[in-house]
Amino acid sequence: MSDRTKTMVANQLRKRGINNTAVLDAMCTVPRHRFVSKIYHSMAYADNPLPIGHGQTISQPYIVALMTQLLQVNLKHKVLEIGTGCGYQTAILSILSKRIITLEVLKGLSKKSLKRLTTLGYDNVDFHCADGKHGWEKEAPYDRILVSAAPETIPEILIEQLAPKGYMVIPVGPLYDQFIHIITKDKNEQIHIMKSTPVRFVPLV
Repeated sequence: MSDRTKTMVANQLRKRGINNTAVLDAMCTVPRHRFVSKIYHSMAYADNPLPIGHGQTISQPYIVALMTQLLQVNLKHKVLEIGTGCGYQTAILSILSKRIITLEVLKGLSKKSLKRLTTLGYDNVDFHCADGKHGWEKEAPYDRILVSAAPETIPEILIEQLAPKGYMVIPVGPLYDQFIHIITKDKNEQIHIMKSTPVRFVPLV
């Protein structure tokens, strides 16, 4: 673990309420600078999003850690991730879960992330270039679903693809009025929705 990673975890995560040991360990393990262009390496561990091309961004470390903590993922879970982006969140989930199915609508980003995560040794991830609004029915249901782009309303099809006792963490709302939502499906398949932190994500298009 580098000094920059230690500082990121201590100052941005622990001090702001990230207390899940497994999540903190994963955030320590993944080399965040490997997920951005060289020109941004010096800023890779700062508390802000960074451009990754195609009009997309890598989320700030705190938001990645917060959404992962809210997801309550463990090594038995199959996870659907919508919005692969540069693959940083994917790598965190790869450490914490049994298997990831990750969707990215932009072919260029999907191919780069596949190459990057393969090089770094994250081998429990299946990559698909696909429209995340429709989920990935072939592998449903999922124990956990994490969405890294914001629809204006919660897509019903994603709720359908969530397993009983499943969790979904998703930013919802128009650009300047988004909040993270935690959707749970109980053993009787009743849906419960809780609104959490205000955020700003790119739209789920």
